[in-house]
Amino acid sequence: METKPLAILAAGGTGGHMFPAQALAEELLVRGWEVKLSTDLRGARFTQNFPKAVKIETVSSATLAKHGLISKIKAPFLILGGILATLKTFLKRRPQIIVGFGGYPTIPALSASILVSLPRIIHEQNGILGRVNQLFAKKVHLVACGTWPTILPENITSEHIGNPVRKEILYRSGAPYIPPGNHPMSIFIMGGSQGATILSNIVPEAICTLPNELLQYIRVFQQAREEDCQRVRSYYSSQGVACEVLPFFDNVASRLSEAQLIISRSGASSVADIGVVGRPSILIPLGSAIRDEQTLNADPLKKLRAATVIAEQNLTPKRLNKAITKILSSPEIASKMAIHAHKTVLLDAAKTLADRVEEISGLNMR
Repeated sequence: METKPLAILAAGGTGGHMFPAQALAEELLVRGWEVKLSTDLRGARFTQNFPKAVKIETVSSATLAKHGLISKIKAPFLILGGILATLKTFLKRRPQIIVGFGGYPTIPALSASILVSLPRIIHEQNGILGRVNQLFAKKVHLVACGTWPTILPENITSEHIGNPVRKEILYRSGAPYIPPGNHPMSIFIMGGSQGATILSNIVPEAICTLPNELLQYIRVFQQAREEDCQRVRSYYSSQGVACEVLPFFDNVASRLSEAQLIISRSGASSVADIGVVGRPSILIPLGSAIRDEQTLNADPLKKLRAATVIAEQNLTPKRLNKAITKILSSPEIASKMAIHAHKTVLLDAAKTLADRVEEISGLNMR
């Protein structure tokens, strides 16, 4: 029996890293590859929708950026343990290629791949390399960029490929948009894979103070941290606004496609999902991002007037209320935003990245 070629996908513990890894896994499986995902326990939480054929392997790793002396002392030993364990699995079964998607859990797989001279790629979702991708950018065969332009070191091989999106999102590509009007309207609020307390604090008041001619038609679907969910639900209910508030939505694709408006952080995966489906959005870049990458991620949508961008430090219920009112009061503006949003994405990103995997590994499974 012929053994399938093996690709190891390594991704960190947030949805921003895991979702593009899932998209590549889906494409490689169709092409006849065997796929394993290397992540940590945090990342394993986002694997419930990965194809069942993908084997999930958890490795020990750590961030060197953590505060606290004990954490800093333990980190190198955890990373070394992860590298040695990964190296052992590579010697038992040699993969054809390693693809890293960022985050500290990718360190063991990428480090081990260098030690045994395996082909390797990193995919950077944002317009600025993350810490781990910075570390490996000059040691891989290709830096695949999800956002363009991406700020990169000199003398590396890079290509703008786009951010791969999961098949469930891709199936809704360019889904017909129902403009706002005198009918039920859905607002979908995404706070990133870990939720966002500031959105839980600001968004409910902004929505509940909309003019009654809009508010009477509004249904809210809001992602919030688990500890914030009940508080947010109670607020909407007290104002008579229909809502569903959850820490995580399993049906993100349908929520996106049914929405008249999306309010979201501008993480790379969220921006890609919004663009693929094609919906008007109000984006609030993460203010604590050291490299301000979420502002860069939002730029393509902002430049095409497909999104209103509000800096976190300027976010108030009044300002957000005004932005929501402007979009939902004008079917023409909302419809143009939806059309322009769809123009910002590369729909074949997963296929293109899979092509590069096959080229760099020296295999062509098609």
